[in-house]
Amino acid sequence: MSSTASGRSGTWRNWGGNVTVRPAREVTPASVDELAVAVRQAAQDGLKVKAVGSGHSFTAIAATDGVSIRPQLLTGIRTIDRKAMTVTVEAGTPLKRLNVALAREGLSLTNMGDIMEQTVSGATSTGTHGTGRESASLAAQIRELELVTADGSVLTCSERENPEVFAAARIGLGALGVVTAITFAVEPVFLLTAREEPMPLDRVLAEFDQLRTENEHFEFYWFPHTGNTNTKRNNRSAGPPQPVGQLAGWFEDEFLSNGVFHAAQLVGRAAPAVVPAIARISSRALSARTYTDIPYKVFTSPRRVRFVEMEYAVPREALVDTLRELKAAVDRSGLRVNFPVEVRTAPADDIALSTASARDSAYIAVHMFRGTPYQAYFTAAERIFTAHEGRPHWGKVHTRDADYFAKVYPRFGEFTALRDRLDPDRLFQNDYLRRILGQ
Repeated sequence: MSSTASGRSGTWRNWGGNVTVRPAREVTPASVDELAVAVRQAAQDGLKVKAVGSGHSFTAIAATDGVSIRPQLLTGIRTIDRKAMTVTVEAGTPLKRLNVALAREGLSLTNMGDIMEQTVSGATSTGTHGTGRESASLAAQIRELELVTADGSVLTCSERENPEVFAAARIGLGALGVVTAITFAVEPVFLLTAREEPMPLDRVLAEFDQLRTENEHFEFYWFPHTGNTNTKRNNRSAGPPQPVGQLAGWFEDEFLSNGVFHAAQLVGRAAPAVVPAIARISSRALSARTYTDIPYKVFTSPRRVRFVEMEYAVPREALVDTLRELKAAVDRSGLRVNFPVEVRTAPADDIALSTASARDSAYIAVHMFRGTPYQAYFTAAERIFTAHEGRPHWGKVHTRDADYFAKVYPRFGEFTALRDRLDPDRLFQNDYLRRILGQ
């Protein structure tokens, strides 16, 4: 299985392996017109429509037993506008290809998540984000969006054109139409210096506000069953470039972070009792390092160890309490958690269903190795996150529904009203959207 989702005999399976579905029909349109025809045809045939990207969501957000639209022919850069400093890209373009193409043109996105396997439309539609003091999610960097709506027409939206659609569709969950092109703000390519170093959890929590304020991009990984973290600070640099050496890069990123880590996960899954000991060794395996490179080579890293993930955004000021409660819950339970907990931040934005909508946010992501029972851990974590009015990542495991979201998203009603207008017959509905948005 490659790093994208795959299926055999008409079945589709996501990257995490926890969602499997068999669509009635698969369509791979080669143009926006072909996609519009497929949408109209599905409506005539009484079939629901979902576009599916690389399958990196752990929820069933892209699942359908109707028409599954695969965007792999809708890829590549349409236009680069150096005056406006924007790039317009086809919706099926993998982030990896966009990053490489932009670098070749001397350009870069301002911020990004830590993996780049997803398509641009899948990543933005689910609210994919990195970490940043001022710079927000991928969707917050969108300047214009093109989508095919339920009647098969092509709608363009921006701050000037159809602004009420723009306010919602940047993180549209696939509920408002099929995204066909995205225009991102870009800037001249720059250098980032990454400083990675181990740090005790107590110190990170005590100094969290300072670490976040002093660094453009701060994140850390806490290893459950230990008091250890690995911190990462990314800041703009005048250079010169000092990339990670090939051998050191292979050792840290492939051998330790993927190869040995995968072996440790297999041992932990087979013998849960040894997980705390493995965690203590893992948390000390990575040493401090500093390197300087172009943004995508610093922000992103390969993820070859498959896992299942839950991530919640809590108000930033609630981060320290939330994480202390999570640690206490793990410590007093019999849980054996074999994966580090990732913590990032984002500034408030103005997108209706962004996890950072109208509030400065901190993200806590919990993971379990694929094939390891995760329900008890995720249930305990979710209870803590929701007590702090947490908002789950739309593409990661959670159990929340429309009633809950109406309470934690001030603009939830604005989104559902727009959906009533754009998709009154629920052509783009599936079980997941029925649960999170209501009927």
